[in-house]
Order: sequence, then structure tokens, then C-alpha cells
Amino acid sequence: METKHITAAYSYTSGQQGQDIFTRLLSRYLAYADAQAPNRMLWFFMALMVNGVFFLAAPAILIWYFGAPIAVLAIMVLNFFANLIANMGGAGIRTTLSLFYLGLVINLGCILFSIL
Repeated sequence: METKHITAAYSYTSGQQGQDIFTRLLSRYLAYADAQAPNRMLWFFMALMVNGVFFLAAPAILIWYFGAPIAVLAIMVLNFFANLIANMGGAGIRTTLSLFYLGLVINLGCILFSIL
């Protein structure tokens, strides 16, 4: 009888288990973002420096040497200005971190798409 009780406690459908994992990851991310609130200015400068120094120079290299499409330049410039406008407009730390991480993923995806 104990075995039935234990298996019944962990019998999720695939959708419930995935939603539960997503909810836990989201709550952990939001707790991390809220803990970074005192460092909001640091994250603002970090987003500008990483996007401005590393990712705005990348399209020139990608277009010239790898023959990347011009859309790579447009995407990377839009990511930079999205971070700049959101942070200068006084967005919260959750928006700052989310845009920064999303921009990293998108920019790295553009670089990998152009190289491979």
C-alpha cells in the first residue's frame, strides 16, 4: 500500500509537471531579479557596455567576412536601442535583466546563424 501512495503522489501528467517546473524556474528568476534591485545602475551600464562594445561591432565582421545578411545588423542595433530606451526610461530591474538576457540570446543566435 505504501507503493501506491508514493506513486500517486508523483503521478503528474506531462503538462502539469512541465508547468510546475516552469513556475518554479520563473519564481526563482524573479527572486534573483528582485535581489538585484540595488544594482540596477550597474546592470544598466553592463547592458550598454556588452551590447555596445561586443555586439555592435560584430555585424561589421559578420557581414564583411562571413557574408551575413543585413538583417543581422538591424537585429543587433534594435537590441541595443531597446536596452538603451528601456533603461533610460526608468524600467524596473526585472525589465532590465530580461531585456539584457534576451538580447544576449538573440545576438548570440545571430552570430551563430551567420557563422554556421
